[in-house]
Amino acid sequence: FGEAYVKSAAKSIANKAVKAPSSHKLFDDIVAQSQVMKDVISKAKRVAESDLELPALILGETGTGKEVIANAIHAASPRASKTLKTVNCGALPESLVDSILFGHVKGAFTGANSEHKGLFEQASGGTLFLDEVGELTPSVQVKLLRALQEGEITRVGDNKTISVDVRIIAATHRDLLQLVENGDFREDLFYRLAVGLLHIPALRERHEDIEPLVFELVGELNQAANKYPGYKSKIISEKGIKFIKSQPWHGNIRELWNTINRAFLWSDKEKISDIDIKNALIVRAPT
Repeated sequence: FGEAYVKSAAKSIANKAVKAPSSHKLFDDIVAQSQVMKDVISKAKRVAESDLELPALILGETGTGKEVIANAIHAASPRASKTLKTVNCGALPESLVDSILFGHVKGAFTGANSEHKGLFEQASGGTLFLDEVGELTPSVQVKLLRALQEGEITRVGDNKTISVDVRIIAATHRDLLQLVENGDFREDLFYRLAVGLLHIPALRERHEDIEPLVFELVGELNQAANKYPGYKSKIISEKGIKFIKSQPWHGNIRELWNTINRAFLWSDKEKISDIDIKNALIVRAPT
């Protein structure tokens, strides 16, 4: 009986492993003991609470927690009670990106059997978070710029405009200025988005935050599995914490999260050692 519950708990951890750590946090819940992260939170609060509700652009390496900041900005804004829609622009099929963002009318293309409200209309009155905005094609960039400047969109297959009231928060791990220089991203769109410009530091640049982040992630994993009576909460040893703090974490919080996941999944011990963490690391080839 107990073993079955332990296996169920292990499955719960494995299921959690494919997900990201909790991203729906308020500013006060975000780990920020380092000065560099405190500065980011301070600026993000100003962006959130601005009466002008200006667009925001969040830059940072993959896995640094850009979505967490975006969610917190929405939650602290005058639009907090309204809808927050999130889309990963890099995952949008090129043939459907216009329809997904701006909607379409019935008969606009093969398979368009009814009219569809795009994300701009769905988020009207609230916030639209465009993750990996650097992946958008030039044609979609033009329409996004118009939506920002004019507050209106046109559904695919339609010739009338629709007014929308949406606050845009965009994010990317790419060097947008370099994309502008290369002609791959519109300069006018960049400056339109970058009014509230935030740069999330890499985990290696906020060393003081690593230990409290570990405790937070461990708490999330234990909470996911604690509903099983046979499961015993796990902790990471002092040597384990020390080893974690010695690593570069090029994948940032996401890599840290997945490493702890694997260590919890592969070990039956209640105290995870430095060796357990080391064995859970994915070793990268030197670059």
